[in-house]
Amino acid sequence: MSLLKWTSKSTYKIAEQLNHLGHKIGPDTMRRLLKERNYSLQSNVKIKEGGSAPERDAQFGYINELAKKFTIQGNPVISVDTKKKENVGEFKNQGRTWRKIGQPKEVNVYDFTSLAIGTAIPYGIYDVNRNEGMVNVGTSYDTSEFAVESIRQWWHRFGKQCYPNAKELLICADGGGSNGSRNRGWKIFLQELSDQIGISITVCHYPPGTSKWNKIEHCMFSFISMNWRGQPLVSYETVIKLISGTTTKKGLTLAARLDGRKYTKGIKFSNDDMAQLEIQPHSLHPMWNYSVLPRDAHTFEGS
Repeated sequence: MSLLKWTSKSTYKIAEQLNHLGHKIGPDTMRRLLKERNYSLQSNVKIKEGGSAPERDAQFGYINELAKKFTIQGNPVISVDTKKKENVGEFKNQGRTWRKIGQPKEVNVYDFTSLAIGTAIPYGIYDVNRNEGMVNVGTSYDTSEFAVESIRQWWHRFGKQCYPNAKELLICADGGGSNGSRNRGWKIFLQELSDQIGISITVCHYPPGTSKWNKIEHCMFSFISMNWRGQPLVSYETVIKLISGTTTKKGLTLAARLDGRKYTKGIKFSNDDMAQLEIQPHSLHPMWNYSVLPRDAHTFEGS
């Protein structure tokens, strides 16, 4: 037997095998001998993140320095991402809430999608310097168009009022998904947004496998999850209210809106489409860091 197989066996099985090999021993003695040698039954622990991306530390340093520069200049810095998709309806939501003894909230036994009212796809925008956020709750698909539309809604509702003199916008995003560094649609729809609002948009992606360091995860999404823990998301209205009602001792405030627009998956963009973009790659990791410049900026309003 290999060492791996031996370590997965119970003391009864190990003792049985040892007896079969001519070593007289019982399971209790086997258990005692293992404990004396500092062995115990243990489950797997998730700590390995895989190999580090090339110059990962350099990318983190670059994001931090760029964020400081934008802040000093009075330009907004936002962290964006899509929170886990949720089924809307009478479904169990992990966690507990205070209720009268013997009167738990009754929900469906099965989490079948067919029993759902619909799907909630929360795309979040977190204003790093103001500790404020907005969540655009989609009802169809998490596409690049949906991601950029969420940022557009944040800009028109909050961004241009809070940063009336902004000349640039810095977006910190994960490297995959609807706002992925290799997603052509993400760049094309960002170009449209830059053209419309008349300011350049700089994007910095976190290296692969480091999404937990994205500020929106631990400064915003984690608190939303805690606020609706144990609360069945029975309707879209409930989802919006629970998000909007999320606050923290450090002053986090949130707004939420429902986006009922139908987004189309699988749209393809050609090399010719990409050639029309005004994108300036940065010298450090150009795949992760780039700026989208407004085309014909003089024809657009600065805000």
